[in-house]
Amino acid sequence: MNQQNILKSIEEASKIFGKTWPLYSFVTSNPLSGYEKSPFKVAVSDAKKLLNARVFPEATLYRQAWEKGEIAKENILHLLKQNGLTNTPEFYLRQLESQIPTEKKNSFHDLDRIMVKWLSAFLDEGLAEWNMPGKEKGFYKAWRSLAPYDNDLEILRNSDIPKTSSDALACVLKDHLKDDYIKILVYHLAALPGWTGYINHRFESNSPWQQKYPINIEDYLAVRLYVAQQLKIPIIPQNEEPKKDSSIELLQYLWLKAWEKSWQDQLIYTLEEKSKEIKNNQPRVKSPDAQMVFCIDTRSELMRRHVETKGNYETFGYAGFFGIAMDYKDLNNGLSRKSCPPIVSSSYQVSEIPQARKIEKVLAYKKKNEIFKFGEYFLSRMKNMLPSAFGYVEGSGLFYGLSILARTLVPGYFYKLKIKNTSSFEHICEPKINSLTVDDSNYGIPLDEQVAIVKSAFDLTGWKYFSPLVLFVGHGSHSANNPFGSSLDCGACAASPGRHNARMLAKLANLSEVRLALLNKYKIIIPHTTIFLGAEHNTTTDKIEIFDTEVPNSHQKLLLQVKSDLFKAQKTATQDRLGVDRNSISKAQQKANNWGETRPEWGLAKNAGFIIAPRNLTKNVNLNSRCFLHSYDWEMDTEGKALESILQGPMVVTQWINNHYYFSTVDNCNFGGGTKITHNITGKFGVVQGNGGDLKMGLPLQSIRQSDKEMYHQPLRLTVLVQAPVDRVQKILLQNEHLKTLLDNEWIYLMVMDPLKQNMVERYENGMKWIPIKEKQFDEKKYRSEIELTILDGNLV
Repeated sequence: MNQQNILKSIEEASKIFGKTWPLYSFVTSNPLSGYEKSPFKVAVSDAKKLLNARVFPEATLYRQAWEKGEIAKENILHLLKQNGLTNTPEFYLRQLESQIPTEKKNSFHDLDRIMVKWLSAFLDEGLAEWNMPGKEKGFYKAWRSLAPYDNDLEILRNSDIPKTSSDALACVLKDHLKDDYIKILVYHLAALPGWTGYINHRFESNSPWQQKYPINIEDYLAVRLYVAQQLKIPIIPQNEEPKKDSSIELLQYLWLKAWEKSWQDQLIYTLEEKSKEIKNNQPRVKSPDAQMVFCIDTRSELMRRHVETKGNYETFGYAGFFGIAMDYKDLNNGLSRKSCPPIVSSSYQVSEIPQARKIEKVLAYKKKNEIFKFGEYFLSRMKNMLPSAFGYVEGSGLFYGLSILARTLVPGYFYKLKIKNTSSFEHICEPKINSLTVDDSNYGIPLDEQVAIVKSAFDLTGWKYFSPLVLFVGHGSHSANNPFGSSLDCGACAASPGRHNARMLAKLANLSEVRLALLNKYKIIIPHTTIFLGAEHNTTTDKIEIFDTEVPNSHQKLLLQVKSDLFKAQKTATQDRLGVDRNSISKAQQKANNWGETRPEWGLAKNAGFIIAPRNLTKNVNLNSRCFLHSYDWEMDTEGKALESILQGPMVVTQWINNHYYFSTVDNCNFGGGTKITHNITGKFGVVQGNGGDLKMGLPLQSIRQSDKEMYHQPLRLTVLVQAPVDRVQKILLQNEHLKTLLDNEWIYLMVMDPLKQNMVERYENGMKWIPIKEKQFDEKKYRSEIELTILDGNLV
């Protein structure tokens, strides 16, 4: 019975902690996802105590925002008054600035050091030359067989270590009350939350490494608590409960709310003005020469804006996995990786097959790739084997020295050379889709599933007509010497590039049998003159590469024009993004291939909003790459099914991204990745700061700060704005309790621009209340007349 209590307590305790994703698939996710059922204020207060972490922006960030005018005076005054605070904003800001953070001593330091040593050895995924013996038995049993030989654990050499993790936990917890189990377990899981999160990820993903070398939270806690008991380390630290200053926490929260409200006011004003412009100036509809579907990623906002100014083009926003719940099998290494949102189970596997007329080129590519891989393996062995390491370093030093010098001085040149000499197999192969539930690799997937994938893309984006050329544009990021490179790829594709999904959707949409089924069953007419193509937006250089193997002669002239206009868009987009007037493309290429570049690009930094609406609401509006943009036409979605899918999927994923950036910014040490300068890769799956410690779970400092002190990302919670009738949105929320919970607990803000009420904007508030924004606007003049403002010694009297 006691073991059942322990297992139940472990399950409850581990729910609090999120997942730490590996470097090769660094999915951005809310580090406090386990707290999402609690109000944001309560959750961060609990996390602050448990992790000794900062959970609100530090005072210097509020100061920077205040002095830049990003926090409207009327908003902070209104919130202060609401909470009975009558001094000036400046007074309270100085009060926040006067706070000196107190450092909490780590009572578990020695225990943490021992656990990190064992975890690093067991979880290694190919970086170490020598494997830890007995890993196939699982973490606890492997540790048990080797622990007596650990100099840190001499006390265990003549002891009888429990045979199973369950026995070890029972041995440790037998002298503690059952009511204290969860408290004890949470304390120890919180000691190394990065490693805890990675164990959670390994266990839940059931990756090949997990299948071969299993580990779970029970094994980890069993080792940790048993070691603590044997070394006489207190299971629960004594007298370390930090003092709670509720007045300071309230001020921090109010300043955050004022900052968020100020940004929302600006966004709403911009979109309301745009909606008036649309109403007063109905443009003449002209069929576009080409249509392009980009990911909803904030970096696509800039690219779409520049593409649309270069020709008669229409753009859409759609989640970058393009509705295909798939894994992608890489032709280069034969490995499969998830290429759809983490919250979606993969149903398909997409791989590459040679195009009919290019089999010889594919064979030549494979042969060249095998030689290249053998060369890499040979050099790796030469560097790492003791007999050859010293001779290798001596003999190759001059070559590597010259290589490093060249990559430092002329990285842009080497980038062009690498692109020129790399034979991209996407141009000689075509994608093939198979079901993950059927063993026959030649089976493919049924026609009705192919049709459903294509129709979903049209439904969710509100597609009405088709131009002669349609591009599905996935995105990926290219950078050198960047352990966090995958965090810059497509979040909707589980930190993989989106080009594979884009190419697969294009192929399905080109199939004659799919088009015929769409016509017969859904009355969707795709002209025979319409060609769909896959493409990739390189977010580091803003180049869009088109995979044009299926373009007939009739479309070649149009394709050449599109490519020319995309090059022009690349030039102006890089000028805009990098803030330069000349050589902007070269500068972007240099950043992409500079091995010493700490921020090849900014990724999704500054994200703050998610707009679900037709493109005409945001077209020609500079949103400064701060908003995710999902196309949606409420008039075409009569039953609300498309909107429900967007709220259930993309909105939840963007909330993950937003909170990942928020917490990495407010406490980069605990929730982020620390500085890249002292990063060390461990086990190929993660980084630690210096030579050990906790596994870093978030974004590095250089991804969210202009400098160590100067802000770049503004840590604001996500604001979602939907253009649709309020009644439709309310119906969806009533049917999806988990979405309502996120809103009620203020992990997300939701605003609805109702087209049935002259596009009036209403804000959701706890308990399914809808508050018209205009009625909530704060009138500073009225406020001043009410309280007769007088300044005395920095106080409002």
